Formats: sequence, structure tokens, C-alpha cells
Amino acid sequence: MKLTVTTFVSMDGVLQSPGGAEEDPSSDFDLGGWLVPYVDEGFNEIASGWAADADAFLFGRRTYDILASHWPQVTDPDDPMATKLNTLPKHVVTSRPDGLDWVNSHAVTGDLADAVRALKARDGRTLQVHGSGRLIQGLLRHELVDELRLLTFPVVLGKGHRLFEAGAVPSAWRLADARPTPAGVIAQTYAYAGTPAAGTVAVAEDGSEALLTP
Repeated sequence: MKLTVTTFVSMDGVLQSPGGAEEDPSSDFDLGGWLVPYVDEGFNEIASGWAADADAFLFGRRTYDILASHWPQVTDPDDPMATKLNTLPKHVVTSRPDGLDWVNSHAVTGDLADAVRALKARDGRTLQVHGSGRLIQGLLRHELVDELRLLTFPVVLGKGHRLFEAGAVPSAWRLADARPTPAGVIAQTYAYAGTPAAGTVAVAEDGSEALLTP
């Protein structure tokens, strides 16, 4: 399976507590709920479309607990996101495997890279990560993410946990798709492209600017 990461970020890369103040107030973060004013039909259409090819989910424990407190109560059979989340396998990276009561939930323990590689080796289309900022850091560090699906919101927060923290592993990404919502959210899909390339800005013999790449 291809591993995809879907996450909400501010313009300055913050992903902490997008849906409400109670989600993650760690480090005195008091700006939770910053995505709510921008949720519209376009946002829901994109999010549901991205979830359509899911065959399993992978969550960190904090995100799992947040989702498990909400989505089991959404029983509308016409809600595609609820249907996916409430039925498909949910693999949870956790050091405390108790309390995984949401239907079809499974604990992921031991070495993260080995466990995720084993999940990716299973048949299926996509293994999807939603939220789970700390887990995303580990997956990026081990180069396990095949695709980033970002929803960038038109807000600058100035503080909070970021998608790419200091010390992130250098990587290159190819833009596969980008589209806006009516509220100004930009949906971007990036495919992993390996390590970053580099080049040099130089002046050619005719005096024009030249970009030199390996």
C-alpha cells in the first residue's frame, strides 16, 4: 500500500490543534480551532475525495483518541468520511495498547519503521495517516511517506508544533495537484521525490543569467 499523510497546516506550517482548543493545548498553545472558520463545501469535498482510496488508517495515539471520541457517533451512511473511519482497519502507534475500543482498531508496537513497512507490504491502495503530528515526524525521518496531502489554511499562527520541525530529514517533493476552496484553503498533493537536488546561479558568457544544475 502507498502511505499517504493528510494534514491541516497554517501558512507558517503549524499543525497543532486545528479543530479545537481541547485537541492539543501542550506548550501553552492557545490558538486551537483555527481551521473551523474555513470549513466549507469545497473543503469537505476535497477531504472526502482524499479518503476515498483508503484501505486502512494509521494514527498516533493522541489523534486516535480525538477521532474515537467523535466519529463513532456519526452514523449517517451517506457520510463518506464516517463510513471509512468507522469500518476500515485503524492501526494505532502506541505504548499503551489498552483502550482501543473503536471497531477494527489494532495496536502498533515495537520498532516503528519495521511495523509500518509491514503494513505497507499488505495488499491495498493507501494506508492513510491523518493528523498525528509526532507520528508524521517519525515516518518522514524513515522516508516512509509516499505522498503528502496538505490543506493549507490562510492563517499565520506564529507558534505551535509544525509539520517540519528543526532537524527534519532533507527531502524533495513533486507537486501532483493543487486547488483552492472558496474559503481560501489550498489543497496540495506532493509525491515523494527523494533527496533535494541543488544547482548554481551563474552568469553566462553572453551576460545572461544561467541556472546550472547537475
